[in-house]
Amino acid sequence: MKQSAQANPLSLLPFIVFLATFFLAGMITGDFYQVSMLIPAVLAAITSLLISKKISLSSRVEQFAQGAGHPDIMIMVMIFLLSGAFSAVANGIGSVDSTVNFALTYLPQNMIIVGIFIIGSFISLAMGTSVGTISALAPIAVGISGETELPTAITVATVVGGAMFGDNLSIISDTTIAAVRTQKTEMKDKFKTNFFIVMPAAFITIGTLFVITLGSTSTVSAESFEWVNILPYLGVLIAALLGANVLAVLLGGILLAGIIGLTTSDYSLMKFMEQITSGMTGMAELILLTIILGGIVAMIQNNGGIQFIMNALSKGVRSKKGAEASIAGLVSTTNLATANNTIAIITTGQLVKQISDNYQIDPRKSASLLDIFSCTIQGLIPYGAQLLTAAQFGEISPLAIIPYSFYPMLIAVMGTIAISTNFPRFKTSS
Repeated sequence: MKQSAQANPLSLLPFIVFLATFFLAGMITGDFYQVSMLIPAVLAAITSLLISKKISLSSRVEQFAQGAGHPDIMIMVMIFLLSGAFSAVANGIGSVDSTVNFALTYLPQNMIIVGIFIIGSFISLAMGTSVGTISALAPIAVGISGETELPTAITVATVVGGAMFGDNLSIISDTTIAAVRTQKTEMKDKFKTNFFIVMPAAFITIGTLFVITLGSTSTVSAESFEWVNILPYLGVLIAALLGANVLAVLLGGILLAGIIGLTTSDYSLMKFMEQITSGMTGMAELILLTIILGGIVAMIQNNGGIQFIMNALSKGVRSKKGAEASIAGLVSTTNLATANNTIAIITTGQLVKQISDNYQIDPRKSASLLDIFSCTIQGLIPYGAQLLTAAQFGEISPLAIIPYSFYPMLIAVMGTIAISTNFPRFKTSS
């Protein structure tokens, strides 16, 4: 996609229409997830076609289609499809239940809250979905609060923290996929960079949870579990850490989960196929949004919108650190408006890539900053899916969870420190 030589602020109107429509719909309905994000996306797409340069409509549509069908967009679509299929099949054979019960079996009762954070971190890292992790663990967290003197807000906030750990790091998380593809880096390289930035936040969270729950015990009992059902998650994690191609990792995970299901439980080939289909179709809205936003970004770029923002940023940004801070602010602000960290990354990714190129920011760092600060906002906004889901299980207000959302807060601190100290220092640019 070519960058326009002439800056044009009017070209940003589709982006404004997208954010304003989504935000207003959420305010009017009182539920930011009641109105599909496809509606503001389509309105923004129409706007981008109407305000484009004075060329024929067919030429404008062709420009839009080229952006929507960009190779990076199509690779993201393939990964989203396989990610949805893997999560559905692994969950279908009982991998989530086995992982939870395995951890509950071996965790000391006086460290159950710390254990819930660790369980949530592992499951979200393996599943690649924070909402799915919260849905699986929140009922257990609520049960723990009922058997101890711990407030429900603490226990469900702990689940949210663990869920955001994997959302930020998992190789099959849609946020991570979007960050890696938009910044044109490798998944394993982004994982390593991101890991070193946020791990102190995880350790501080564990220490904080241990101190504030000291003396509390729980009598939550674990159910029986099958060791073999945990293998698909372990296989995906190990293969990813070894640097295998993400598409190959996901295909292997789907096949491994299917083989385990077919050989160890009441599971049929037809059910295996149905779950693959269900997992893929469950990603349909995200895929459509990704394609439409790809076209919108192309139109904005072709008509000078990206250049306008770059010119505006160059006036206030004087250093590499300033550019990294602008990346953090840009994705955070967008996430506040969209209440969806994946869409925030996809929406801002192209601009962030240009900022990174202009200021020689390593793509591993820019991808990590996109993911870290979007996950911070997503784990703290009371109208986001994560806190709404946790609050529903706990029968409390989402606002009550925020003071105990230690991990989302701490990764923002660690991200800020990484910006101010130029951490990590790369020997070579990838």
